[in-house]
Amino acid sequence: MDKSAARKRLEELRREIHRHNWLYHTLDAPEISDAEFDALMRQLLELEEKFPELVTPDSPSQRVGGPLLEGFAQVVHPTPMLSLDNAFAPEDLRAFAQRLHRLLGVRPTYVVEPKIDGLAVALEYQDGVFVRGATRGDGSVGEDITANLRTIRSLPLRLKEPVSIRVRGEAFMPIPAFEALNRLREEQGQPLFANPRNAAAGTLRQLDPRVAASRRLDLFVYGLEQAREHGDSHWQVMNWLEELGFKVNPLRRRFGDIEEVIAYVEAWRVKRAELPYAIDGMVIKVDDLELQERAGSTVKSPRWAMAWKFPAEQARTRILDITLNVGRTGAITPTAELEPVRLAGTTVSRASLHNEDYIRDKDIRIGDLVLVQKAGDIIPEIVAPLKDKRDGSERIWQPPDKCPACGSRSVRVEGEAVRRCPNPGCPAQIRERVIHYASRGAMDIEGLGPAVVDALFKAGLIRDAADLYALRAEEVAQLERMGEKSAAKLIAAIEASKQRPLERLLFALGIRFVGAKAARLLAERFGSIDALQAAGIEELTAVPEIGEKIAQSVVRELADPDMRRLIQRLQQAGVNTVQPRRAGGGPLAGKTFVLTGTLESMTRDEAKARIEELGGRVAGSVSARTDCVVAGAKAGSKLEKALQLGIQVLSEEEFLEIIRQ
Repeated sequence: MDKSAARKRLEELRREIHRHNWLYHTLDAPEISDAEFDALMRQLLELEEKFPELVTPDSPSQRVGGPLLEGFAQVVHPTPMLSLDNAFAPEDLRAFAQRLHRLLGVRPTYVVEPKIDGLAVALEYQDGVFVRGATRGDGSVGEDITANLRTIRSLPLRLKEPVSIRVRGEAFMPIPAFEALNRLREEQGQPLFANPRNAAAGTLRQLDPRVAASRRLDLFVYGLEQAREHGDSHWQVMNWLEELGFKVNPLRRRFGDIEEVIAYVEAWRVKRAELPYAIDGMVIKVDDLELQERAGSTVKSPRWAMAWKFPAEQARTRILDITLNVGRTGAITPTAELEPVRLAGTTVSRASLHNEDYIRDKDIRIGDLVLVQKAGDIIPEIVAPLKDKRDGSERIWQPPDKCPACGSRSVRVEGEAVRRCPNPGCPAQIRERVIHYASRGAMDIEGLGPAVVDALFKAGLIRDAADLYALRAEEVAQLERMGEKSAAKLIAAIEASKQRPLERLLFALGIRFVGAKAARLLAERFGSIDALQAAGIEELTAVPEIGEKIAQSVVRELADPDMRRLIQRLQQAGVNTVQPRRAGGGPLAGKTFVLTGTLESMTRDEAKARIEELGGRVAGSVSARTDCVVAGAKAGSKLEKALQLGIQVLSEEEFLEIIRQ
């Protein structure tokens, strides 16, 4: 096939594939089988491989993810992406309607649509072709995430008309995809995403678009910049966007009365668990675009729209049993085993009961019908037992006098809320210590999750963390669902962990009260595990921020014969046990920083860690001793106080420049 014929065939294939993508991912009405679709894609990819100069930005091949990105460029939003005021009760919506009536002199028609719990994005099309997409950021400036957005199959790469428009939407992770992703991460020993919103945000901020492509995000559009150029009402504009090929939420409705609006949003408060995606409320908008313009906006929010926020979703279920889990420090935690119930978009079958005081104070019994909710729509918790539903068959739970894993007599230290297993050789503690040792914040051994750790113990291949370094690929390959390739990758990850700095090893050892920060301070002060083992209480407490409790724990646990043997075996295996002691304290030595607002490029913990890594200190409040305040989006009273005191304020961009030096 010559180049001219290839160009013609590629255009035909792209049109056909775009159409089938739209039918499948937007209309949920496929006309061909998956095998037939895959055959079309293979033809496209083969032709583009032969004629790479004919690849276009809107080709379906661009959804699979491109090369690794170096970072995200900033994108200025021509029209700010404002946030919405919130309503929590019917009275709030009635007050919203009354304000609009006074302001506009008429009672408007409203459009109501689900408030998707995802990540707001801005999409730009030139002559019908998707050219750029960005995060909301601070509302004025976002990040260019075009490469990752291209991987969303419900996002049209080419519209049905050659129009140039800027669209607003919400990218999200469907609940089945979220649950599958967390199962995979658990198997690989990676931290779980707290909810679909966090998963979607984390996916779209991946520097590797191939990761985004593998996670099957979805997208609804909900608005259009310069909308009056394309219609008179929001309803009309949304219908037009749907005709162009965008996915618009089918649950949107139009009402002429605020009481009808209230009835609709209340209905979805109850029914939201039926949806295959997470929503945290409903959005109410004035339909007439001219009235929207007349209503205008405040600095932060449009006056013509309101977000009805759902309260924490609650459900009834029954406690089937109360089981015990033993953690790496020996803490014995009771857990309620529940009749599975759908709650805030996921199926809940367990909830932590924290400790025996919690159970006693709430009078929770085995067999109770209980009210459960997700704290912040994330962590399942028992609100209360429904005592009026008891029939006498419920059983009062008794705290354990023995460890459920090894049978040692449990102890409860005065002043502590939890019972503990005092036996450091307890198999449950050892298992949890190995899982912690391999975790991302510790030795970061990719692929060594709880399931693999269990398999290694079951096969008799390991007894503790030091045994990991004696594993052979051919042994690991014999484990269920492992195989030669996965085994080789795991052995390589274990080998790579030998080079982690001492601070990571100290955290990985699981010394009680020694978190990541304390581990770093100790590693920098003593420089080697041998020096730390030789240190006494006075030397340890001389380290800033290392108190008596941490010092006593370090001395006690590093003197334990089993811990000493473990460290010796790790050293013999070639695990690094030294760390250069910082000379001069780093470029930020002596400076105190305060972080306020939301940072787009990193989490607050990551920013804090970087400041401390460079010798600086992070405080929780602004005072005359503060040197710099780093102000992210939605900075509040801390920024105001810094300006009053004349303290240097850094934008996120200025802060990044400093820490990159």
